[in-house]
Amino acid sequence: MSELLTINYDKKPCYNIVFDTSFDGLSDSVAELGFNGRKIAVITDSNVKPLYGDEVVSILKSVSDKVFIYEIPAGENNKNLSEINKIYSFLIKNHFDRHDLLVALGGGVVGDMTGFTAATYLRGISFIQVPTTLLAQTDSSIGGKTGVDFDGYKNMIGAFHMPSLVYTNISTLKTLSDRQFASGFAEVMKHGLIKDQNFYTWLIENMYEISDKDQDVTLEMIKRSCEIKKAVVEKDPTEKGDRALLNFGHTIGHAIEKAKNFELLHGECVALGCVAAAFMSWKKELISMEEYYEIRDMFVPFNLPISIEDINPDDVISLTKSDKKSDSNKIRFVLLKGIGKAFISTDVSDEEMKKALDEIIYIENND
Repeated sequence: MSELLTINYDKKPCYNIVFDTSFDGLSDSVAELGFNGRKIAVITDSNVKPLYGDEVVSILKSVSDKVFIYEIPAGENNKNLSEINKIYSFLIKNHFDRHDLLVALGGGVVGDMTGFTAATYLRGISFIQVPTTLLAQTDSSIGGKTGVDFDGYKNMIGAFHMPSLVYTNISTLKTLSDRQFASGFAEVMKHGLIKDQNFYTWLIENMYEISDKDQDVTLEMIKRSCEIKKAVVEKDPTEKGDRALLNFGHTIGHAIEKAKNFELLHGECVALGCVAAAFMSWKKELISMEEYYEIRDMFVPFNLPISIEDINPDDVISLTKSDKKSDSNKIRFVLLKGIGKAFISTDVSDEEMKKALDEIIYIENND
């Protein structure tokens, strides 16, 4: 039995998130949006297509006999304008118009690329998100942020474009690697840290069930995480204010991601960024030493890194200056006044960043 969470825009219903344990209800959900008989392009990647491509295409054929599938190469390094141009060519070749539909089947990269394509093709067509990773199900599929990287800089080109539907089938997590699952969990933990201390505590209390991907616990975790993001994006849909709180851990995290040439997963970098931001919060006497060490150490049982090797802190600091979240040359850092109490700071110095990076960069002592 599916469950619904409605996301509002300007205080009016905009789209639903459907939580289900299969793809069986996808055709009815798409039909209810009025796409019967319209062209549908399923955009997926080389990892997800062999797992779910045929099944989703088959289900959508009960809505339309004009269902296409397009595969992009998997990986963050393919999230660029060159690949977007290939999707445009595919849509033009198959005569897609403004009344047709794109379906993002995959993780955050597929969702961002499909959403950006939908926002810009013919000045905007409809798309839906069918997220298959924990990161996408709890974070990137919600809120209408789309984009691509440019010269390795994360999401430097993008647009806000709301999906018509998010269809979350949690059974897809069964085929997710433990490392990818942990990467997505970093965003879940982030939601608790910035907005909900009770949720943060619940995550810790259920760490074994979460690690085992227990279906009931996983569903509750995903729903609560989506509710937190819903509250933030409804208040600030285009990131003029509070929505920036969702970037906790991302300023340093994105810089590490680029500095390591995307060798680490996004969530792994976010976890490192969260530890660094919590360290800065402690050193600014905003949280206690005990709170900092608890935040840091709680990433460990969820298989997320709290230290990193072979990286130059000066390179990371330099990369933060090019982050899209900077404001008039001031870096907007999200810090904590306590667990569940995040705020935006513009007074973080390079020296404070350096000390935080020294905290998370492991240097082997050969003495």
